[in-house]
This record gives sequence, structure tokens and C-alpha cells, in this order.
Amino acid sequence: MKMFSFRGPVAAAFLSAVLVACPQPSSPGDALEGQAITLGYDLDLTLQQEFTGSWTVSSLPDWLSAAPTSGTGPLKLVLHAKRSASVLTAAAQAALTGTVRVQWRSSDDKQTGEAAFPVQADLYRLQGQVDVSGTALVASDLSAVTPMLRGLSVVPATPSRVIVTYRSAAARTSAMQQEQGVRSAAGQTLTLATNDVAATLARLRQQPGVQSAVPDAVMSALDMSQTSASVTSTATGTQALAAPLNPTDEYAASQWAYRLLGYPAVWRDMQQTPYTHAVTVAVLDTGVRYDHPDLKGKLYGPGDGALDVLSYTLNGQGTVAYNNGDGDGPDTDPTDPATPGRSDISHGTHVTGIIAANWGSFAPPCATCSGSGVVGASYTAPIKVLPIRVLDAPGGNGSESDIAVAVRYAAGEPDVVVGGKSYTNPHPAQIINLSLGASLTDATQIAVMCDAVAEATRRGALVVAAAGNNGGTRPVYPAACPGAVSVASVSLSDSAVPMHAFYSDQYAQVALSAPGGNPYATYNGGKFNGQPMPDEILSTGWNYTDNLPSYALEAGTSQAAPQVTALAALLLSKGVVATPAAALERMTQTASDLGAAGRDPEFGAGLINPAAALGAAAVGSSVGLSVQDTLGRSYAPALDAVGRFDAYLPDGTFRVVAGQDTNGNGFAGETGEPRSERSVSVGPALTTLNVGTLSLTTTP
Repeated sequence: MKMFSFRGPVAAAFLSAVLVACPQPSSPGDALEGQAITLGYDLDLTLQQEFTGSWTVSSLPDWLSAAPTSGTGPLKLVLHAKRSASVLTAAAQAALTGTVRVQWRSSDDKQTGEAAFPVQADLYRLQGQVDVSGTALVASDLSAVTPMLRGLSVVPATPSRVIVTYRSAAARTSAMQQEQGVRSAAGQTLTLATNDVAATLARLRQQPGVQSAVPDAVMSALDMSQTSASVTSTATGTQALAAPLNPTDEYAASQWAYRLLGYPAVWRDMQQTPYTHAVTVAVLDTGVRYDHPDLKGKLYGPGDGALDVLSYTLNGQGTVAYNNGDGDGPDTDPTDPATPGRSDISHGTHVTGIIAANWGSFAPPCATCSGSGVVGASYTAPIKVLPIRVLDAPGGNGSESDIAVAVRYAAGEPDVVVGGKSYTNPHPAQIINLSLGASLTDATQIAVMCDAVAEATRRGALVVAAAGNNGGTRPVYPAACPGAVSVASVSLSDSAVPMHAFYSDQYAQVALSAPGGNPYATYNGGKFNGQPMPDEILSTGWNYTDNLPSYALEAGTSQAAPQVTALAALLLSKGVVATPAAALERMTQTASDLGAAGRDPEFGAGLINPAAALGAAAVGSSVGLSVQDTLGRSYAPALDAVGRFDAYLPDGTFRVVAGQDTNGNGFAGETGEPRSERSVSVGPALTTLNVGTLSLTTTP
């Protein structure tokens, strides 16, 4: 078969290509015949072939679209490449390939067949290097290829850190509180980052408590040729790092959200730094199970501010018109009740456990029950939850008016009347968690809820609310109220950078993001009942069938909101900030920007970063690279032993972020970590780009 191709006008050269195939003269138009086609770097290609019968496109690669998809007479397809649909996370493949299949029938209905058109589209190349001077890299192969070595050398790299050894542990502890740029600490040694090594050394050597101060020397890694195997790089070096603290409770290893947020660094910080300020967190939800052993001692109880605001009403005939589930009206017992046939897991108990579940062991409540369970973010911090029941059982529904009243009560508004009785909260909450909401459109309804939020804010409380699980762009209230903190959900991805959860609503009022999980993915790598564990949030629950405490997986912005609530409470408990409003400001300033640069409807200011917000000491120093598009998709090109990368990407605009992972969560270059960022665009007009050297600096 004779084939030839031609390009369109120069002005359209980058956008399209046209491929024309002529059938054999002996059988003009009797059958479609397959042929190899290539888009190169173009976005579109027109495929044409003479034909007299009918045809239908039967299959396409997922990265390609075709129009039209059927016709009669000559085949003419406009193919459009959607490269982002298929580029793998490693971004190591130079081109996409696939097959366009077209079924055909001759004009006389005597012949049928299928023509296959193998198709290829080149990806756009991004190159560069992460400056790893100051960090020695150890490369581990990901394939069986033997690296080709070009030599080994020890070089006096330009230092940006100094190692200080103190004469006593007390002197080092004092220095940790006074010195800026502390990168690590162990024994009597600190490693400090500095912009002026000579001046820093001179200053330190004059201090009586200092035994020695020297520049941080660097040993270069094995320099591998560009034809060697792909590698992943883990930083080592002479810095002394604090060890991350990982809980040993039975199911704690399955609580991946805490690791994603860097909590092992925070929990280590709690052992080294006092978190002494008591904080009250109100959880307005379905109530709570006071008899769950993993929540013992963490809850305000009946007679101590806890409240159930739900009504129980009878109709004119004396029969029940509305039963909230517990068989009575408002009172001071917000227990999440058992109801006939109830099979859910107690939403309020689940939310509460994310914030405040105990660490350590307890007496198992049954022969097959766990004796340690899960952990909450608060660890040893004196954070206590005030349960307020505003959602019924088993439906989990509540009225806006009840919720609005409960918000005011939680914030300390005196003499709130519920069911004809006046209540004043003896423990006004600094943080109010609302893992609930609705897509309100009536301005008056919105005002009722938002006025309550405004009053709570005026009284100094921070109102944290779930952004919604509709997967749309319509605001959900109370999250969208002025003054509320609307929390979107992220889930794990196949890279170190989390993604926007598919169900999480996106609108202008979204303020922050936190892990809410994905029930349909299993990137966490754990097992649950012998099967791959879904990427959901594991926390305390209740087994109503057997009337026993349990632990359950749930996903949603309901699970994301208490992650923000917990961090706000910890900021107050440690004394990093003095007010809930300042806690919000701190969380916003230290959030890890995801997706498009700056605040956006998907992520708000970004993913909360507890280690940065709380100033926890470094527990790691590995170097990583991520390439993120404006929709939050991310790619993770491998770094070779000297920090070089070579990535193949779809067309688009990307944030190239290189950095260290000091909080040990696997996500390098977050706020507060040494990092470098570039914004780049690649596509038909710029098919290859070298961003040069990315030098890591510490952001505040």
C-alpha cells in the first residue's frame, strides 16, 4: 500500500497533521486497510482513506478521541490526543502507543472487516537537576541493569550547614530554642542551616557551651552514566535527625493519613516539647459512644456540657411523629443510640476518634476485641472533645435550626434554649467541628446557619466544616459561610503527592484540604481482613449488631474536617498561637500548595502540614521531585545519583517542585522544607525544556 503524509499551513503546523492513504488501484474503495500513523508532537491528526462503504470506529486508546465515529464513504477521522489521560506517574516513557480500530462494510454488503491503525504520539521532554550538594545520595536500582560508573570522588562542596557539638545536653536543648535554622538534633549535636557559614562558625565558637563547630562536609554520590538504570534516591549525610515516633497500637499502622501528614514528627515533638494548654473541641454530629474504651477520658460527659439537642415529638393522636433514635427529647446525654436493625458505625464516634482516640492498651471488651485499637492525632496533648448530638439515628440527619443552636451553644453563648430548657456551656469550645452540611440555595436559610457561625466566630471559636461529597461546584453550608473553614478531601495517588478526592466539592470558599480517602483505591498498601485495604480513614466506631466497640473505615470530607480541627487544637495546646483565628492563619501559611499555584477551589490554600505548622524537628532528609499540573495530577520522575531527572510529560503547565522530606511523609518540598519550585509549560510549541539546576532553600 502506498502511503504518504503532508502538513497543513505553517500557522497550524504545531496543531495538526493530515495523513492520507490511497488504496490499491485494483480495488479502489472496496476495503479499509490498516496503516501505522504517528502524531509526533502534534495535538491533532486527520486520517483519510478512500472508501465507498460504511465504517464505524470500534475502539480507541484512552488517550485519543476521534470525530466523527462513524460514516459512509471516504474515511475521514480527526484524531485528538489527550496525553494526560495515560502518562504514567514515573513519566519515563517517551511516547504513547495504541491502536485505532475501524469496522467496515463494503457498499455492496458483500465484505466486512476491521482495519487496525497503530498510532503513536510523542511526549514532551522535561530535563533538569536537583542540586544535592550538602546531601549525599545513596541510589538503589529499580531494574536489573548494572550502573556504568564514571568514578568516585570526595569533593569539598560549598557548605550551607554547620555541625555544632555542645558540652552538655542542657546546652543543646537551650540552643534548640534559640538558634534559627535547626535542621536536626541528636545527643549533644545540632545541625544548623545558614546563609553565612564563616560568620556562623565564628559566632558559635565564642559560646562557652559549644565544644566544637565545623562546616558540614559532603561526599559526592556515584555518578552514573545516562544509560544506567533508573534509580530512586535517599539522602544520607552527617546530620543528626530526631527519630519519628510511630504508635504501636494494633491498628495504628493502617492509619495512613497520619503518616501522610507527617504526624510521626509531630508526636516526637510532643515528647520533647510540652503541649500544656488545655483545649476544648466540640464535635457536632450523631453523638458518641461513651463506652468505647479508645475514647475513655477524652470526652466531656452528661452534666459537664455534653448535650443532645434533638427533639422527640408526638402527633395529635399521641403516636410518635418523630423519633430521633434515643426515644426522648433534648437532654445532656449525647450518646449515639442503638436502634432496631442499625448497621452503621456511629459517624460521630468515628469523627471523634480521628481527633482524640487514646494511645496504648486497655482491657479488651470481649474475647476477640482489640486491646489497643487505633490512635488519634492529639496523643498526649490535653485536648478534650465536647460531644453535641445534632444528627439523628440511624439516618444521620438533622435540622438546620438544631445545628445552628448547637453551634451557638458550643461557642459559649449563654442561656441557649432547647426544648424549653436553658443551657449554658461550661466549657466553651475553641474549635467546633461540623462534619455535616447541605447545598442550601435559599438566602434566608443560609443566613440562619451563617449567623450562627458568625456568632461563634465573634466569641473566638474556629468553625471547621466539611466541604461536601457531591463532587460538584455548588457551595455546601455551613462550610461556605463567611468565617467557616471549608475543608476539602484529598486521597492517596500512585505518587508521593496526594490528589483531590473525586467526590470532594470544589468552590471558592474551600479553605484547606486534609485526607478524606477514597473507597475505590488501595494505594496505602495495607491489608484489611486479609484483603487490600481501601484508602479510607480508619478510626473508632461501634458495632450495633453485637453492641460492641469497633474500628471502621470511612471516606469523605467528614473525615477530612477533623484532621484540620485536630491540628488547630494542637497549635493552641502547644502555644504556637494564642487564638483560634491565629491557628487558621498558621495552618493556611504552612499548607502545602497542590494543583494550580496559589489558592484554588479544589484544595484551598493546600494540604495541611502539621509538622511545619507546629515547628516539629526534622525526622528525615530524603530528596524528591514532583511535577504537578493545574488539576492536581502529579508525576514523580526518578532522580539519578547526582540529582538529574529526565521526564516525559503531556502538554500543559506544571509546577516542578524539588525538595527534602524532613517530616518523613514521603512528600518532599512542602512548606518549611528545603525546596525549589519552577513553573513550566510544554507542548507542541515547546517540545523539550531543560529547567536547569534547582537549588534547595528553606521556606519559612
